[in-house]
Amino acid sequence: MNNASMMERMGMPALGTPAMGMPGMGTPTAMPAGVNWMMVPRCTMKMEKCTGGMKITCSSDDEVACKMIQNLCSAMAGGMCSCCMMMNGMMVCCCNMVMGMCKCEMTPKGVMVTCASGDPQCAAMIQSCCDCMSTMMKAGCTCCMMMNGTPVCCGC
Repeated sequence: MNNASMMERMGMPALGTPAMGMPGMGTPTAMPAGVNWMMVPRCTMKMEKCTGGMKITCSSDDEVACKMIQNLCSAMAGGMCSCCMMMNGMMVCCCNMVMGMCKCEMTPKGVMVTCASGDPQCAAMIQSCCDCMSTMMKAGCTCCMMMNGTPVCCGC
């Protein structure tokens, strides 16, 4: 499989775009000026509950995509982890894991991010997010995992 098929294009609106309810300018005929495009590695994502939270495993058989995921996670480690569930290019749900500590571990084919909390109520919230995101992925959504607001991988 070539590397181009292992990447996902993500349009990320730049700061300064009109807020909701603000008048816009008609339908653009070309790429909007306020959107920056970024190539994000595609991977296979698996979400599972664990003691006190959840684990997200991102893996890829493509060596270049695997290294890119690992490098992005290493560079962004220690910040907020969030997962956006996308369907047909539109965000359906976004889970921010602010209620727990997230740590990133390298695996032979990618990364494993563990988000957990010692507080039982926070752990329950994280596990509820895991249930929600797993259900959405089974229904056909794509997950984009971000660290510090930067997409690090996309998959289903």
